[in-house]
Amino acid sequence: MASFFRPAGRGAIAASLIASVLAFGAQPAAAAEGAAAPAAQSWSFDGIFGTFDRGALQRGYKIYTESCASCHAMKFLAYRNLGEPGGPEFGEAEVKAIAAEATVQDGPNADGDMFERPGLPSDRFVSPFPNDNAARAANNGALPPDLSVIAKARAHGPDYLFALLTGYGEPPAGFELREGMNYNAAFADHQIAMPQPLSDGAVEYSDGTPTDLRQLARDVTTFLVWAAEPKLEARKRAGFQVMIYLVLLAGLLYFTTKKLWTGVEH
Repeated sequence: MASFFRPAGRGAIAASLIASVLAFGAQPAAAAEGAAAPAAQSWSFDGIFGTFDRGALQRGYKIYTESCASCHAMKFLAYRNLGEPGGPEFGEAEVKAIAAEATVQDGPNADGDMFERPGLPSDRFVSPFPNDNAARAANNGALPPDLSVIAKARAHGPDYLFALLTGYGEPPAGFELREGMNYNAAFADHQIAMPQPLSDGAVEYSDGTPTDLRQLARDVTTFLVWAAEPKLEARKRAGFQVMIYLVLLAGLLYFTTKKLWTGVEH
């Protein structure tokens, strides 16, 4: 009995806690998908040295504004983020112009009234609906998810988003599609309320990049990954620098220890 009640070591306790947290955190993502894992894609931001393609980020933002912003909010992004290092890196004048196109409700003023004004770079992206109920009413009861962190909120992140955007099509023979739903091979149970948002040529590019569906899906997915983790490039650089420091420190400690113990009998 004594051995049964013996306290576990700190390492065992830590390992158990970590395993529990990982298992708990993985359950919602797996349950939310309910479909086969999407095909792995090659992304410029993959790997320890991965970076964002600036052109893809700017094109992805254009797709978001023209094809997604009428339904989906991005409440965790501010307009000034579009000009910060590591992102689309629009110029200062461009960021101000983008923000000014938005209408922001502000106040109260000196009379206690709310008022509207053009957006400023410091403002967060304006949501298309004033509240969730209004969003549901405009979308047949379905609530369009906020896209700020959607790339991290879904299992397989960018691969899943790409598969979802390119997964629309006609249902196979014998498949019963519920009223108001659309068939999507990548979505859970293959039925999604959102109509197909992108198609060949849906958005025009000024840089000569092809506008087929797969290219559009790649560009907007790249933008959504950046939105979910705008400091990704800085984090990778910091991690690489830390690894170099640790390697140098390990070497220094090894040779210092070797020098100190030289001639000492063990």
